[in-house]
Amino acid sequence: MTAAATTVDPSLADGHLRVAGITLRSRLVVGTGKYATMAGMVRCLEASGADCVTVAVRRERLVTAAGENILDFLDPARYTLLPNTAGCFHADDAVRVARLGRELLRDLGNPGAEWVKLEVLGDPRTLLPDPVGTLEATARLVDDGFAVLVYTSDDPVVARRLKAAGAASVMPAGSPIGSGQGILNPNNLRICLEVLKGDDPDYPVIVDAGVGTASDVAAAMELGVDGVLLNTAIAHAADPERMAHAMRAACFAGRQAWLAGRIPKRLYATASSPEEGVIGRGASRPAATGEPARTGE
Repeated sequence: MTAAATTVDPSLADGHLRVAGITLRSRLVVGTGKYATMAGMVRCLEASGADCVTVAVRRERLVTAAGENILDFLDPARYTLLPNTAGCFHADDAVRVARLGRELLRDLGNPGAEWVKLEVLGDPRTLLPDPVGTLEATARLVDDGFAVLVYTSDDPVVARRLKAAGAASVMPAGSPIGSGQGILNPNNLRICLEVLKGDDPDYPVIVDAGVGTASDVAAAMELGVDGVLLNTAIAHAADPERMAHAMRAACFAGRQAWLAGRIPKRLYATASSPEEGVIGRGASRPAATGEPARTGE
């Protein structure tokens, strides 16, 4: 039995995610690959609450072994389609695939036609990005009129250069693509946020790749990123549709926790009940070294 759809209290809304002039209601962006069936993919997309989905646009990926075209299963009026240069290892290839995606989506009249999720990979085993090729392709695609949402490492220096090259969104990886390892280096992500948002608080920073479960999404959002992009964590879950619901809830919860502001971490306990007027308080209280422990609830 699949979990019920997540409901969101309108009073907790904090505004939608805005990228390259387009407003997205959901801060979760999901991929369309790796699903067992197209029907299953459609159910998971709906369960996730996402209104932006990525599509790998190389010709061999548009049609399944059963002869099904993925674009026949995606409502262009419902979803902003984000063309993806997945599998490209050179800047030239990525630019070529991005242009192909633009042609396809312009024919559909989809608002994502001028977008591209840019990947220029440097190694087939780790699928880590090639920083030189990524920077080159970003600059070329920006010059060609694209809104570039760029997959990169969590290196703050590279992130700063990609933004300077005109990227509409810098999307650092939480961990390697499809690894399910979660957020391996939160400190680097914090520095990326500082570098990218320091003088531009509304600049969209999206964690792309590596999350494995709902707690990873919540952890990313609690760092202050604007969204999370994922695929494998839903598509390869034992119950993909249930996981899609979980990711939706985690994205919302993590965002609200970030906005609420967590309490600081402390070495010692801090009472959650008032200490004034406690019966019997006095000489019997044990001495402690450093910050004293206090009475709890």
